[in-house]
Amino acid sequence: MTGQTTAESPCRIYGRTPELAAVAALSDRLRAGYTGALVFVAEPGLGRSALLAGAARQFRPGPVLRPRPLPRDPRPYDGLRALLCAAAEVRGAAPPRIAFGAGRPDGTSELTSLLRRFLPGSVEKEPLLVCVDDAHLWDAPSRAALGLAARHPDPRLPLGLLLSMAEHRAADTEFTGLPVLRFGPLDDGAASALLRELTGEHLNPAVGAELLSEAEGNPAVLAALARRLTPGQLGGHRPLPRPLVDGAALWATFGSPLEPLPAPTRQLLLLAAAAHESDPSAAGADASLVLRAARAAGLGPAALDPAEAARLVHHDGDRITFAGSLLRRTVYTGAPSSHRRAAHALLASAVAADRHPLRRLLHLALAAQGPDAALAARLDAAAAPGTPTSGMERSAALARAAELTPQEDARTARLTAAADYARLAGHTRRARRLLAATRDGASPDTVHGRAELLRGSLALRDGPVGDAYQALLMAAERLDHCDAEAAAEARMEAMDAAWAAGDPVDCLAALTETRSPSPPSSPTPPPQDPRRDYRAGLRTALVGQLAEAESPLRRVLDLAREDDDPVRLLRAGVAALVLGDIAAACRTNARALAVSRSRGLASLTPRILEHLAYAELRAGRHARARAHAQEGLHAAHRAGQRNVAAGQHAILALVASVEHDAAAVAAHAGAALEIARPHGLLQAVTLAEWASARADLCRGRPFEAAARLGPLTRPGPGRGHFAVRMLALPCFVEAAVQSGASSEAKAAVEEFALWAAQGADPQAPAQLARCRALVAPPDDTADALYELALDRHEAVHGDFERARTQLLYGKWLRRRRRPAEAKNRLRDALVSFERCGAPVWAEQTRAELRATGDAPAPVPAGGLAVLTPQQLRIARCVAEGATNREVALILSVSPRTVDHHLRNVFAVLGVRSRTELARLVDRAERSGAQP
Repeated sequence: MTGQTTAESPCRIYGRTPELAAVAALSDRLRAGYTGALVFVAEPGLGRSALLAGAARQFRPGPVLRPRPLPRDPRPYDGLRALLCAAAEVRGAAPPRIAFGAGRPDGTSELTSLLRRFLPGSVEKEPLLVCVDDAHLWDAPSRAALGLAARHPDPRLPLGLLLSMAEHRAADTEFTGLPVLRFGPLDDGAASALLRELTGEHLNPAVGAELLSEAEGNPAVLAALARRLTPGQLGGHRPLPRPLVDGAALWATFGSPLEPLPAPTRQLLLLAAAAHESDPSAAGADASLVLRAARAAGLGPAALDPAEAARLVHHDGDRITFAGSLLRRTVYTGAPSSHRRAAHALLASAVAADRHPLRRLLHLALAAQGPDAALAARLDAAAAPGTPTSGMERSAALARAAELTPQEDARTARLTAAADYARLAGHTRRARRLLAATRDGASPDTVHGRAELLRGSLALRDGPVGDAYQALLMAAERLDHCDAEAAAEARMEAMDAAWAAGDPVDCLAALTETRSPSPPSSPTPPPQDPRRDYRAGLRTALVGQLAEAESPLRRVLDLAREDDDPVRLLRAGVAALVLGDIAAACRTNARALAVSRSRGLASLTPRILEHLAYAELRAGRHARARAHAQEGLHAAHRAGQRNVAAGQHAILALVASVEHDAAAVAAHAGAALEIARPHGLLQAVTLAEWASARADLCRGRPFEAAARLGPLTRPGPGRGHFAVRMLALPCFVEAAVQSGASSEAKAAVEEFALWAAQGADPQAPAQLARCRALVAPPDDTADALYELALDRHEAVHGDFERARTQLLYGKWLRRRRRPAEAKNRLRDALVSFERCGAPVWAEQTRAELRATGDAPAPVPAGGLAVLTPQQLRIARCVAEGATNREVALILSVSPRTVDHHLRNVFAVLGVRSRTELARLVDRAERSGAQP
């Protein structure tokens, strides 16, 4: 996101970095005495006018001409007349009377000639910028003059042309060959920032998320929403209107290219838009259906030609696709309700009822004028599971059936089912809208229980997980006596919510078997029931009895080898992680992902990708973890699952702490914490803080690392997630030792030893030996422990952890004045870091090698390059704010040695204070000039 403002600008420009850079480049070209042109092309409402206005305000090299908009049907040369009127305003004179249309003997554009005549002298002394908004609406001769001036500039006139036009007119011949910059909707960050500016600080987050989804990144639609809603609606205190954006607001933004179309074309477009209502997620409308309905209305296929010529739709033979969903919504909602019902009646008559019974019934229902219980029942039956149709088509059908249903109980049940289908299809916000329309009346427990189950499932993926936990337990209580299967699923999801929150007590409560008897229709669980084994195994593991948990969890894994249910496979992956079988976790989650992709389960795929990325991370395969987490992050955003996105950001932060610099870690960790803290996602918080601490360690900042990890790894209230804190404990031990907190480090090592003995983490035995070496007394005990750690690393995969042990061992050997051995260990560490793609850690290893004399120091070239390796390390520590004593602890030297080196650093660099030194180091690192 980029924001730029001036004292004159009423609103910042968000998310237009490339466009603003292009305008700046054009200004620089004009300032240098050259000509230039740039055409902004975008759909309506995306900010073409705002960009032109901002460019005009910020142009300083010379005058700016901004002609006023032309009338709807301009006369020939009205555009040039408007431009001369703008020039007259600049000069403070009356516009001249000029005869247009005379040819130019020198072949120059009429525009250039007129400007030279009417602005003599000034245009030759300083550059001129001409900004024309909606240039496609100018008359043809004026458009031709603009295009000729841009293609054949007058070298005596440093003229810049900045034009904007709609996407459907970008191919006009008058502007052929001009440099074009197309831009699309705002990204989520820029749209959110704009919405905050438009609505103030009292916007309810859930309302904001819905407004962003409705606007689809279009600034004009966002502005219309902000104007339409009251403060109570924006704050979430009053219900939102439906639809959020009415037809009049959409038509005001997107109607201009539709108005000139012939009536038959607009009627056919309405048929296409109405056909799309049966499945809003489909890629266009069924062309054969639309054209059959059009023929019934007396319209031939040629009626679509004007819309295609204007690039409003694309017809590829099978589908009719609108240029954008907002344009499609404009066509549909902008038509009178009677026209919409007539379009659906035509489509219903054209649908092959034997092949698409649900689609025909849905169009009949959309053509109905009032409640119709019989039609609603037929729609409900046709949308039953197992019918060959998409989830979103089922959702649309059940939502319409609910609208036609007069009975409150049946209406609520159908709305809940429609919301559930929308959730499964990955349309979380649509699911929330449908669910919000249900009312908690005197409906049976099965209806309310299913609605509460859905609310909890949605909150689990996008909301405070504490709320999700309570909603899911309430759903289980209501469903226990009427739907044991749904009640069991509600408790499993409640356990997932408690797990994300890091609350083992609530996990156990959710996993406790209900004492309510199963209804007679419920079959007796088979001898090998993976869900029963999963519950039993997790309960046992959560109370610390991993040995007893292995048998039931291993049965879950064994059954997963042949399973094709993605939910059961996902839970089998969790079982594998609890057992410490990382390879099985990767394998099982990969199988779940394949099944989910093949079935198009857009709601489940982001979560599976999160679990798979985490398993790959635990396996030490950081590149694979990054690839899956990045894909999962995009999928989570598409599905509206912010909690899953937070987990993906936390995983990417951990990967970045290996592969990238501190800035990348901070970006992902910050994004994770922004969601995780208010939503109570302790697991994501712990992973993100661990990533930041590991980045601190890599940068030689052990005090900061220890401060981050201390509260998360110590026993007691406020500690980190129960399933993650032990994984981060070796990092804390390293940071604590380097920062002088030896007693805390020793206590942490003893706790880690108990964890390692349970066998839940393959890396733990090697890490334990490394930690014992770090806290060992200054004798040869540490030597044997480092050797033991390296031996144990050989038994498991994980180049990064082995390289960290080699690096710490090499540092220890160098400080024991055993440089030859230190070089060997450090070279091994360097190779391992390079192999696993950890360049920042590799650079730290190279610095240690230089300190042993293994690598020649760079030729002094001024700046930090004149320092010795030890002086450079001390300078960087001091620049980070460390005291002499803290530097001594970090580098394992005496404070007196640090003081001696620091005096030499000051003398060599010519600085007189620690502040000057910090500034010098910061400048050197920003410019990349450090050795």
